[in-house]
Amino acid sequence: MASLKKNLTKITPRFLVSLYHYCLAHLGAVRYGFPSRRIITIAVTGTKGKSSTTEMLNAILEEAGYTTALLNSIRIKTADHTEPNLLRMSMPGRFFIQRFLRNAVRKKCSVVILEMTSEGAKQHRHRAIQLDALIFTNLAPEHIESHGSYEAYANVKFEIGRALVRSRKRPRTIVANADDEESTRYLRLPVEASIPFSLTKAQPWFADEHGGYFTLEDSKISIHLPGEFSLKNALAASLLVRKLGVETPVVARALLKLQRIPGRAERVEAGQDFVVVVDYAHTPDSLEALYDAYKDRRKICVMGATGGGRDTWKRPVMGSIADTRCDRVILTNEDPYDEDPESIVHALAEGMKRTPEIIMDRRVAIRRGCEMAQRGDAVLITGKGTDPCICGPNGSKIPWSDAEVAREEITKLLNP
Repeated sequence: MASLKKNLTKITPRFLVSLYHYCLAHLGAVRYGFPSRRIITIAVTGTKGKSSTTEMLNAILEEAGYTTALLNSIRIKTADHTEPNLLRMSMPGRFFIQRFLRNAVRKKCSVVILEMTSEGAKQHRHRAIQLDALIFTNLAPEHIESHGSYEAYANVKFEIGRALVRSRKRPRTIVANADDEESTRYLRLPVEASIPFSLTKAQPWFADEHGGYFTLEDSKISIHLPGEFSLKNALAASLLVRKLGVETPVVARALLKLQRIPGRAERVEAGQDFVVVVDYAHTPDSLEALYDAYKDRRKICVMGATGGGRDTWKRPVMGSIADTRCDRVILTNEDPYDEDPESIVHALAEGMKRTPEIIMDRRVAIRRGCEMAQRGDAVLITGKGTDPCICGPNGSKIPWSDAEVAREEITKLLNP
């Protein structure tokens, strides 16, 4: 069925496919009574940091007493009910988002937080959602095969900014990463409040693998999440909630309580004397950011790349980054879809000067990484984060969890 749908999409004129999704988006809003009009609606977009930023927003707003709803690539939450997002997408189609918004209203949520992607915007799933605020985190090359070019990708992403402009809500707020070139046009959007964010304006600040801090209105805001990238996400979330009226002490308290975000630089603890981290990093920039966070440790990386013809250009680039920044590299299977898994791995290896260890069985690769680790080392398992399955040919899916597999394999090593 999945392959039939894929083939039909290929032979159908693009404008008809686009029109179909456009109509679906508006029909969904009509069917569920335009629910976003009755709830504060916040969106987060960008290449990296979307899920983490939505989780930080949720933590702060809950601490401030708001009843929240949250839809991101990690989980689906409505008031006090939460479940893992097993759909492998943060903007599902077929009326899903509008139905989710209506449920949030029915559960008397006061705020809904949405992760918005270029793939979702391409299919008009951001349409007919009345936004109060938008955070733009950053932009880097991704989904190039899908969109045709980096410029097309950037333009589709910017459609979410235009959705904020079209919104009937007042006031509308944009928070954008001032260190990213793309932020200029976001900050020029004709809305009531435009807020740039940058760590250079939040000094003093500090970040390492254990967490860090930044300065917000002369107050020190500390977090337990690793790396400079986490600090930037926290700063963006903090500036937006301050605009909503949340007091700075509440922001500080909420972020300090946030100990982990599943699949985002998530530590796996099973009694070992080395660090094991599971992270969704799947682009050159995100790999660099993760490796830099653990720069003071000997690093063993376990990595692959997504198949299905997705962003093939980045495979040797990612291989090169791992080769230069990690002490040992293990290449493995990730989500091959209908591609030959070994060809994906060899494309990664093309960017490397050293000869990597290639273990196609992802469980065995994770075990091998843990076997190699010595006291104080860091085993960095990237690419899948909280993804609940490995996607293979003909729509096949193997249930999976990097964190659970790592925990199981560490336990076996410690208890032979």
